[in-house]
Amino acid sequence: MSAHILASAFVELLTPSVVLYLAIGVLLGTMIGALPGLSATMGVALITPITFWLDKVDGFAMLMGLWNAAIFAGGITAILINTPGTPASITQAWDGYPLYKEGKGGLALGINVVFSFIGGMISIILLILLADPIAKITIKFGPAEYAMVALFGMTMMIAVSNGKVLKGIMLGFLGLLLSTVGLCPISGLQRFTFGSIQLQSGINFIPVMIGLLGLGEVFFQVYEYNEEKAKAEMEARKVSQSLGRVLPSLSEMKKWTPRCVLAGIAATIIGAIPAAGGDISAIICWGNSKRFSKEGEKYGHGSAEGLAVSSSANNGVIGGAMCTMLTLGIPGDAVTAVLLGSLMMYGMTPGHAMFNEQIGFTAQIMVLMILANLAFLVIGLGTAKISAKLLNMSQPTVWAAVGVLCIVGSYCINNSFLDVVVMFIMGILGFFLKVYDFPSGPLVLGLLLGSTVEKNVRTALVISRGDVSCFVTRPISLILLILIIASFLVPIIQTTIKKNKARKA
Repeated sequence: MSAHILASAFVELLTPSVVLYLAIGVLLGTMIGALPGLSATMGVALITPITFWLDKVDGFAMLMGLWNAAIFAGGITAILINTPGTPASITQAWDGYPLYKEGKGGLALGINVVFSFIGGMISIILLILLADPIAKITIKFGPAEYAMVALFGMTMMIAVSNGKVLKGIMLGFLGLLLSTVGLCPISGLQRFTFGSIQLQSGINFIPVMIGLLGLGEVFFQVYEYNEEKAKAEMEARKVSQSLGRVLPSLSEMKKWTPRCVLAGIAATIIGAIPAAGGDISAIICWGNSKRFSKEGEKYGHGSAEGLAVSSSANNGVIGGAMCTMLTLGIPGDAVTAVLLGSLMMYGMTPGHAMFNEQIGFTAQIMVLMILANLAFLVIGLGTAKISAKLLNMSQPTVWAAVGVLCIVGSYCINNSFLDVVVMFIMGILGFFLKVYDFPSGPLVLGLLLGSTVEKNVRTALVISRGDVSCFVTRPISLILLILIIASFLVPIIQTTIKKNKARKA
């Protein structure tokens, strides 16, 4: 993407409303990320319906601020109370909490902010450099190619099943069934609407996300609530505000930055792989850094370098995930799945069109990511010593706030009571999925991509007059088909090899 387009986007974004909503998003993201049990995915899912009332630029300013800030803020609880605020913060607890116990809590919080910023900026730069060339390839895509891309995205049901493949496939098919509700994309006939006019447009993606990830999590936390344990946790959260210096020294920055730049690049690549999130990125980057570091034995026992690498890897995922979403229309992670739904609600189609017809808005998204990183750098450093106060909020208060946001957010999408009902049903389903250890990701993917698969498969068959060879005679669709087959075979082969090795041992 040219510097001129980016510069124009930057100038257009320098308005009071954009700055205001970006700041609100960063503050909300910091609060959500710092509160255990709330994730960046939940925060974006809850706030997305509210953004539909705003101008699309203002709305995405709030979402970008929230997402970027929530990932960094997850490290606050990891450092101060040894509880990752988000899944991506797990490795930060391994080094951040020991540093806090050594009396270096301020430095640990500063490292988290500064190197989260570095990792995020690296990933955004790579997004700017690589997204446009990738998008140009998609100009050759027809219905057959888009069908294969969507099918490839659906194979990520296995990856997001957290090892529970059968459960994940079951929920994936449930998502596919839900995606058939409404009007047929080819014939226009009604399907499973039960005479409801509101269901003719299908089941809205956002209430499903809010119910599964928001209300379902609240129900589960209420179910597991133990008053004595909660009181003990609240006492543990009353951490000291005397945390010492915050900013790393110049010599420390010189020492850690090269390693963290490599971690940011690796995290961007990992983030571009669908379903590979910040937790996977952090573990991979932290483990490899430990292996090749001169102070590898300190990792996991209070290594400031290890914390810096983890922080860079967390936010480094964001640019890669956005690249996959903007260029191919495949969610790189759960958050970009919600953002993909938002783009579709605004009538935009990821791919070449985003870099041709909507090039201005695409550039604004990238610039907003840069501004979001700058905002959380300033706010994070300025509030590092008082961030622990966020941890003193009681769980019932959090539940009430999230519950209200779930109801208001679901209703605000279409001013429809049906969306609230759908959200409650999905909240109950999300609760039982948590209780019985079912992954919710495959259901979301099935609902999100099901209609895309159906529409493009049927369109491709109409164009080819029923000849299924159209999916293997076109080079790009054939390559994607091979990748789809490989995504199923590789895990089976790996499992077989492991079993054979175990049997021989």
